Amino acid sequence: MWLKKKDKVLVLAGRDKGKRGEILDRVDAESFMVAQVNIVKRHTKPKQNQKSGIIDKEMPMHQSKLMLVCGKCDSATRPKVQFLKDGEKVRVCRKCGETIE
Repeated sequence: MWLKKKDKVLVLAGRDKGKRGEILDRVDAESFMVAQVNIVKRHTKPKQNQKSGIIDKEMPMHQSKLMLVCGKCDSATRPKVQFLKDGEKVRVCRKCGETIE
């Protein structure tokens, strides 16, 4: 898996195409919650500590609709995987060659 929590991503498809956000959480093997992307309105009933009404909520997005954004060159890239001398696996930007943390 080349996407992780707190990565900056670009949305490639859907109504939010072109938006950028940060991965908040991994929902399952192929879906991620992205900040301020894929927002829907939910009609909620009142609960113990919550009011009723219409709230905006982020929904998960499939990984095929997301692309990692390099922190250095600020462009969307499909990272390649390289092994360091100590055997550690790192993600590397294909455009600028910088490692992505």
